[in-house]
Amino acid sequence: MKDELLLSLLSENARMPVSELARRLGLSRTTVQARIERLERSGAIAGYTVRLSTAAERALVRAFVMITVKPKHAGQTIAELKDIREVRTLHSISGEVDLMAVVAAGSVAALDAVVDRIGALEGVERTQTSVIMATKFDR
Repeated sequence: MKDELLLSLLSENARMPVSELARRLGLSRTTVQARIERLERSGAIAGYTVRLSTAAERALVRAFVMITVKPKHAGQTIAELKDIREVRTLHSISGEVDLMAVVAAGSVAALDAVVDRIGALEGVERTQTSVIMATKFDR
């Protein structure tokens, strides 16, 4: 129960001081530090990241990029897409295309460059891009 609450607090703010976490959990600082280290070793905490503000996130140009992959190249293509930082998420989908990436870039020109980079990957047969005009809601 305390670990779940600790993970919840860290999810809200991964930079929260251990002393503040300890105060909120009603535990000693050394106990909380030990729990964090144990959660990191066990893999429950895989890492820490920066979360952009809503304003910074909305300033990005985002798009869905549908990707058709040559047969037997899926693994290599997925690995290469993972290395492109602008590719936020990648989904395997059913239908005429194989993968759908959500891409975010600082400008239309930067988005165009990322799509060109994706299209140039050895296993990529074809791409189709749909720019996201507005997000109506996000759960």
